[in-house]
Amino acid sequence: MTPTRIARATRRLAAETSGLALLEFALTLPLVLGVGAWGTEMAWLAITNLRVSQVALNLADTASRVGLMSNSGITQLREADINDVLTSARLQGAPLDLTNRGRITISSLEQQTAGSQYLHWQRCLGKRSGTGYDSSYDRTNGTMDRGDGIGTSPASVGVSMPNGMGDSSGTKVNAPVGSGVMYIEVSYDYRPVFSSAWVPGGAAVTRIRYTASYIVRDRRDFSQIYNPSPAATQSFCDLYTAS
Repeated sequence: MTPTRIARATRRLAAETSGLALLEFALTLPLVLGVGAWGTEMAWLAITNLRVSQVALNLADTASRVGLMSNSGITQLREADINDVLTSARLQGAPLDLTNRGRITISSLEQQTAGSQYLHWQRCLGKRSGTGYDSSYDRTNGTMDRGDGIGTSPASVGVSMPNGMGDSSGTKVNAPVGSGVMYIEVSYDYRPVFSSAWVPGGAAVTRIRYTASYIVRDRRDFSQIYNPSPAATQSFCDLYTAS
């Protein structure tokens, strides 16, 4: 091909506009898809955070008000009541597969006499285990697991928590004198829409953790967790089950 013909072909190509829109679309499609996927992933991450936080708040609320009221007006907390509130959390978190991909811990922070604040008992649900999933607080004492509910003296049961409970190094949750607080920890492994690679921050962001607490609403008997016949299954924290 002669230089003249090359020049003519170049001019015709430069003047051609019939495929311009298709060419622009092809060039911008990867960018549009990338931004769209990133936006979708960020939106789902925000929604998941909201849902997990709502599970923690609702569980703290319901755990603070359940129990069987006796004729004396004192409410007895039973293992069946704890199982009911854990079941409600499991069902609320079912769209996220919460109990398979996470861990829920209920803790009873109590202060029956001024200056004697302690973590009396814990109950758990969820298959995830290890650092970041198990409770941040000591549950090796007998009152945390298999020996739960046998003590009656605030001085001899539970784990001492004089400074309260809370993830923050600053503000802590403290129980009122003569009452208790239901303290909830929920940890969850984020399930991405596309890939966790789209999420800035990596594992620190995709492992979602929320805490919540409510003061016990009624005149509760804090001496023990009751388990009348027929006895209910106890959700001890050395068990890792989804239901």
